[in-house]
Amino acid sequence: MLMLMWGRSPLFWTLFPFIFFATSSQAKHDDGPVYDSSAWTECQSDPEAPLYNGGILVNKLPEYKPVKDINGDMVNSPTFTLPNLSSGSFYSFSSWVRVKNVNSALISATIKVENTFAKCIGSVIAKKGCWSFLKGGFRWDSPSTSSQMDFQNSDRTRKNVEIELISYSLQPFTEKQWRKIQFEGINTERKRAITVHVVDENGFRLPGAAVNVKQISTEFPFGCAVSKTILGNLPYQEWFAKRFKATVFENELKWYKTEPQPGQFNYTLVDQMMEFVRKNKLIARGHNMFWDDPVYIQDWLENMTAPQLKQAMKSRIKSVISKYRNEFVHWDVNNELLHFNFYEGKLGPNATLDMFKKVHREDPLATLFLNEYNVVERCDSKASVDRYIEKYKELKNGGVTVGGIGLESHFAIPNPPFMRAVLDKLATLKLPIWLTEVDVSKMYELEEQAMYLEQILREGFSHPSVNGIMLWTSRSVGGCYQTCLTDEKFQNLPTGDVVDKLLLKEWQTKKKHGKTDEFGSYSFRGFLGEYNVSVVYNHKVVNSYFSLGRGVETKHITVQI
Repeated sequence: MLMLMWGRSPLFWTLFPFIFFATSSQAKHDDGPVYDSSAWTECQSDPEAPLYNGGILVNKLPEYKPVKDINGDMVNSPTFTLPNLSSGSFYSFSSWVRVKNVNSALISATIKVENTFAKCIGSVIAKKGCWSFLKGGFRWDSPSTSSQMDFQNSDRTRKNVEIELISYSLQPFTEKQWRKIQFEGINTERKRAITVHVVDENGFRLPGAAVNVKQISTEFPFGCAVSKTILGNLPYQEWFAKRFKATVFENELKWYKTEPQPGQFNYTLVDQMMEFVRKNKLIARGHNMFWDDPVYIQDWLENMTAPQLKQAMKSRIKSVISKYRNEFVHWDVNNELLHFNFYEGKLGPNATLDMFKKVHREDPLATLFLNEYNVVERCDSKASVDRYIEKYKELKNGGVTVGGIGLESHFAIPNPPFMRAVLDKLATLKLPIWLTEVDVSKMYELEEQAMYLEQILREGFSHPSVNGIMLWTSRSVGGCYQTCLTDEKFQNLPTGDVVDKLLLKEWQTKKKHGKTDEFGSYSFRGFLGEYNVSVVYNHKVVNSYFSLGRGVETKHITVQI
């Protein structure tokens, strides 16, 4: 059994205690465990040591118990019994996984209490002959203190899959510890140290000068979708412009809206909405060039031959980009292509590849995104993190540049450890990650929606690889898609209060007032963005400006008075 679970060479066992020692010495500090963001996306002949020295699974071996997999087959599944889970705690799980009797399969880790529904907490495309890294997690909210974790085949095309585990780990965090992880991430990634030096005309430092600093904009692009209802609606426009620096059009830019009949292009609404974008100096995402979901394909496209469809798509690209070249910073090129395949079914497996190439030729300065749902929200066999990474690599190998990762983020109850684990794996691609359509299901009451929205935003903003967040909360006639931030009079709902609390208070540097020290310097730590600084000395006043971008070292600003 040990060789099955821990198939390593004698040299590995000689070194293994030292690996454990080094890991555990780095995994603790006075306030609890440090979150380990390590992740791997390549299948390896030898797995890495378990994170957190195994956590509460150290020295445990899984039992093999019969479970029913996705195909209805009874299989022996590696299973852990977890007897001492704490309600309200967050659990980060990881393991290296291998399959034996098939070339590859999607393997999911699930957790359940007694005979209740099994909740997926992470998945990986495991392969034969090498080890793949599964990372996930869950928040434990059950009154029970015990549960069962098992591992199952989630691939309907695979039968009776045999699963092996090694280097597994389950690390608990209290809610306070998890919030501290988020706080430290924000403090490290979204802020930077600044020192303002005040000097006279000869360059001599001036102690005792009064320094006043005000942040006038933030670097992080936090935005919100809008629809045509914002046009001519001054209260809506004022409410929006006070909070957001980025936007995306809910439906107005989509192909079925701009060309409902062949050759009949209509950009009237887009033009008007772009005037709002330009007036308020917003950045705008292009959503979307194409959408693979057949529900949103115009009827006149469905019966086209392949050459006719290619020509129509070429016309779509040229028409949109000739009007708006360099205006949209991103393009979602083929929306939700992991879930749907209209264009691939019509044009073959290279359909998306050709889309990326043609859009890039027409608008080379735009960043081209993949955009998908159910990647960070929950387990979905069609859109697992590994399937997303496989699609990215497929396009990259085909010669196109995928510049960004779009995660729609349409949540029910969020699972922060799962969300963070997925972001960790995607971060290995070293691409900008955007949460592109954040909302919370309207099945929940307003207070619940607000609570869940705050959890999602804190998790996204604190992760170092997330480069932007867009809310999918535009007001339309009759309400919003799922989540509204205001009522019809643009008075904040609880969700809007959460956004204001984070954007306008917590995630923006408060006004700074102080005097330079004996060395003529005034220091503080501020959020990245644009600042005005005013210096008063001997009844003289000088106003200046500086920009604070990412960097490890302190930013030094000199103001001469």
